[in-house]
Amino acid sequence: MELRQFRYVIAVAEERNLTRAAERLGLQPPPLSRQIKAIEREIDAQLFRRKPRGVELTDAGRAFLDNARAVLAQVEHTFETTRRTARGEQGCISVAYSSTVAFHPLIPRIIREFREAFPLTLVEGYPEHLIERMQNEQIDVSFIRRLAPKAEGVDITLLLEEPMVVALPSGHTLAQGDDGRGAALSLKVLAGETFILFGDSPHGDWLLRNSAFVAACHAAGFSPRIGQVVPYISSRLNLIAAGLGIAVVAASLQHVNIEGVTFRRLKGATQLKAPLSLASRRGDPSPVVRQFLKLAKRTAKNFHVDNREAS
Repeated sequence: MELRQFRYVIAVAEERNLTRAAERLGLQPPPLSRQIKAIEREIDAQLFRRKPRGVELTDAGRAFLDNARAVLAQVEHTFETTRRTARGEQGCISVAYSSTVAFHPLIPRIIREFREAFPLTLVEGYPEHLIERMQNEQIDVSFIRRLAPKAEGVDITLLLEEPMVVALPSGHTLAQGDDGRGAALSLKVLAGETFILFGDSPHGDWLLRNSAFVAACHAAGFSPRIGQVVPYISSRLNLIAAGLGIAVVAASLQHVNIEGVTFRRLKGATQLKAPLSLASRRGDPSPVVRQFLKLAKRTAKNFHVDNREAS
């Protein structure tokens, strides 16, 4: 049985008249009458009782009508769901982020706006692991700071760059300022300090990850003394609170309220910026991913404008 036959029965049942139903369907009454009889033969049940001025449903006809309406409603729902998914207006997306970007206020703003229209799942992890999972199609997009050189098939959308600040133990001499915010520090005055860096291990990729910072230190006239190398930002801040060293970190980490850590502005090292980017698979055909990228770029642009106007 075809969908149009369901529509024939519904039209006749609602109009209670073959002539009016035929006009509604754009048919002639005789062909419509033959179609109804063919349907009754196919299902071996009488759907309508013929009357002098129309038709009325039998009990079997009422059962058929209810189910026919349900079938057409489900079909239309299927079509609309498919169309919305194709337009990127419906679907689920897996969004990942590394610990180094989680504290920037742009991230929850993007996720909050997207969740108003789409379901999503969130995944936190180490940057290289997230990129690998994205390449293996286990996640769809990932907020990251920097992309590893060997990340093939990955596109990067730069959302914004933020300044760097110095995170110090609160009892450190350099943490004491002359005003409410504390005077900005130059890299040069940090020459004798021990730095806690971000990386998977002291013998891993820490130098590559921190190459811009090391180059800035060399430009300031010193080679940084490296203490601990840790994989998570929370570990860095806790070690700083314990007095084991200092770190140059993204300014958004000032939102983290950890007792024993004081943040000071960094001056002079203009090349030290913390990029906030969104990684996606190159050529990903998913309309939902395209919608997410579009929303993320628009939200980042508005975020930049809002901050500029507030300042």
